[in-house]
Amino acid sequence: MRTRDRGCVCAVKALRIGISVIMQQPDLIKGFDYNLKQGLGNMRNLLLILMAASVLLAGVAHAQLRTLPANAKRATVGQPQQLPYVELGGKVVRLAPGGVIYDQHNRSIVHGALPPGVDVAFTIDMHGDIARIYILTPHEQTRFDQKK
Repeated sequence: MRTRDRGCVCAVKALRIGISVIMQQPDLIKGFDYNLKQGLGNMRNLLLILMAASVLLAGVAHAQLRTLPANAKRATVGQPQQLPYVELGGKVVRLAPGGVIYDQHNRSIVHGALPPGVDVAFTIDMHGDIARIYILTPHEQTRFDQKK
C-alpha cells in the first residue's frame, strides 16, 4: 500500500499497525533541512580538526631524525666510479648486490646520483662489500663527530 502523495512512508506503516499519525509535507522537509544543516556544520568542524591534526603531525614527522646504524663508519665520497664500485675515503670499494644509497632525506638514490665530495656513513656486509651508504646532513655530521 503506497501513496502517490509525497507523504512519509513511515506514516503509512504506522497506519498499518493502528497508530494514528498526522504529518504534513512541510514539517517533514523542515526537519530534514534542519538535520542536513546541522550535519554539514558537524562535518565542517570535523574537517577543520582533521586538517589541524595533519598539519601538526606533518611537523612532527618532519622533525624526526633518522637513526644511523651503530656500526656505521664515516668517509668522504671520491670521484665517480663504474657500477658496482664506489670511492670512499680514497679507497675504491665494491657496492654489495642489493646495496642501497640514501640521500639526506632518507630517499634511496641510484649509484650515478651519488655526488662526489659529500660526507657519508656506510656499513659493510659479511663479504666486505658496502651494504648501505647514508649521505649525512650537517646535523648528522656533528652527531657523528660527537659520538667518536
